[in-house]
Amino acid sequence: MKAIIIWSVLILIVATGYVAFSITGDGQSATENNKNMSNLTATLETSEGNITVEFYPADAPNTVANFINLAQKGFYDGLAFHRVIPGFMIQGGDPLCGKNGGDDEGLCGTGGPGYNFGDEIDANTPSYKNGYKKGVLAMANSGVNTNGSQFFIMVNNVPLAHNYTIFGRVAEGQDVADKISLVSRDKGDRPLSPVIIKRVVIK
Repeated sequence: MKAIIIWSVLILIVATGYVAFSITGDGQSATENNKNMSNLTATLETSEGNITVEFYPADAPNTVANFINLAQKGFYDGLAFHRVIPGFMIQGGDPLCGKNGGDDEGLCGTGGPGYNFGDEIDANTPSYKNGYKKGVLAMANSGVNTNGSQFFIMVNNVPLAHNYTIFGRVAEGQDVADKISLVSRDKGDRPLSPVIIKRVVIK
C-alpha cells in the first residue's frame, strides 16, 4: 500500500512538472520568471505594420509565459488575424487559419496549440480593475479554462464580462491595430484579404 502511495506521489510530481514545462518552455514556473518576463516585449510584425506589446506577468504569469514560449518557437509566424471587428477588437493566433492566410478545411477560428490551460482572472489585479480598454491584449477562448494560442487586441473601450485573461497591452502601434480592424471583411468578420502576422519578435 505504501509503495502505491509513493508511486502516486511521484506520478503527480512528474505530471505537474510537465505542465510547468509545457507552458514556460524551460521547466521553471512562470512565477519564478516574473521579473524576467516584465522586461520583455513582443513585436508582431504584420502585413499592415508593427504592433509592440508589453506584458503583465504579475497579473497573468502562465499566460505571458505561454505566449512568449509559442512566439519563440515561431508558432505565430505566418498566421492571420482571422477575426476583425471595427470598434471592438482584432483576433489572431489560430494555426488552423493557415500559413499565409490559408484556411484548413473551413476550421479557421477553432484551433489551438494542442493543449489548454487555465484562466488567470483575479479581481484584485490592476488589469482586471482597468478592464477591456483600447490596447488591451487578452486571450480568446471557448469557455472557462480553455486558453491556448488565440489572442485579441482591443481597439476600443468595451465593458466586456471578465471572462478573458488580460496579459498585456499595446505599447506601440495601436494605429496599426486600428487599421487592421477596419479592413474589408466577410459576414464572419474574417478579412477578405489576409492580414498576416509575419513573425513575433520577443526582446
